[in-house]
Amino acid sequence: MEPADVQRWVRGWRLRLLDAGMLVYPAVTVASVLQHSSNAFAGCLVVAAFAVSYLFAAAAAARRATRPFWLLTGGCAVLFAAAIPFVHADAFFLAAVVLSLAVPRLPRRVGAGLVAAAALAAVIGPWPGGPAWTQAVALVFTVLMVSAFAEAIRANAALVEARAEVARLASEAERTRIARDLHDLLGHSLTAITVKSTLARRLVDADAARAGEEMTAVETLARQALTDVRAAVSGYREVTLAGELARGRELLRACGVTADLPTATDVVGPAHQELFGWVVREGLTNVARHARATRCTVTVSESTVEVVDDGVGGSPGEGAGLAGLRERVEAAGGQFGAGPVRPRGWRLRVTV
Repeated sequence: MEPADVQRWVRGWRLRLLDAGMLVYPAVTVASVLQHSSNAFAGCLVVAAFAVSYLFAAAAAARRATRPFWLLTGGCAVLFAAAIPFVHADAFFLAAVVLSLAVPRLPRRVGAGLVAAAALAAVIGPWPGGPAWTQAVALVFTVLMVSAFAEAIRANAALVEARAEVARLASEAERTRIARDLHDLLGHSLTAITVKSTLARRLVDADAARAGEEMTAVETLARQALTDVRAAVSGYREVTLAGELARGRELLRACGVTADLPTATDVVGPAHQELFGWVVREGLTNVARHARATRCTVTVSESTVEVVDDGVGGSPGEGAGLAGLRERVEAAGGQFGAGPVRPRGWRLRVTV
């Protein structure tokens, strides 16, 4: 149910129908005035004033105008008391209306006490016709019905608020996922494109054929980056350990880094292939960007992947890439570690 639907429920025809239905009690009271009261005109005037005050109080409740509502409800209570000399026990039909207005907005113990006191007064009062059992039962059940309706309205409003919060959190999570995926995907591709473009520029005079090969690789990487962006935005992306090792080997070669990478990934189970692929991607991208290393080693086992280089210290702090990778690892129930190694270099290690 959307917020607009709740507003239609709270302020729409259902509530108007309930408000109109409560006018049955003043109508019954008017009939009693005409039948039993010696001063029918004054009695009808009091009941009419009660009905008008009730309608204004209901309208104030719909507008959530607290002060006018309680002033008008208090006026209804005074008019109920004024009607007792004219209709005696039948005035408790009006009490049912007053309590139906007040009880849903009072603490439960206070509301229950008022209802019990009114029902008891209807039963034990010295009325000409004896105990007013009918009026007492009508009062209790009317208040219970209205209170249940009010509780349903509050529950629906709380449900809509909860759904809106869930939708907001889901939207934030999706934005975070897209930002993280774009960083992880484009960071690797753009780093490789930069490295290869630089290499091609240096080779353009000395080795035109090799420079052409590098530019062809740049074009391929650019197309792959575009595909990765589309995949990240749509929520479908395929990252595999074997694919990232192959890309990483080419990236390190272009950077002039000796790559000691595994040639087989069968030791890693299917459940961890994608996560380990992300680790390798982020680790090798950081080596190419920051490490200024001469050698990089990747080690994988059934439950662990490790990227170690002999550079100057890997990533300068835990940036967006490592932070996003840590989130992935923790979501998978794994352990994440990254830091310098002695005498020089950087280690990225993930265990699941």
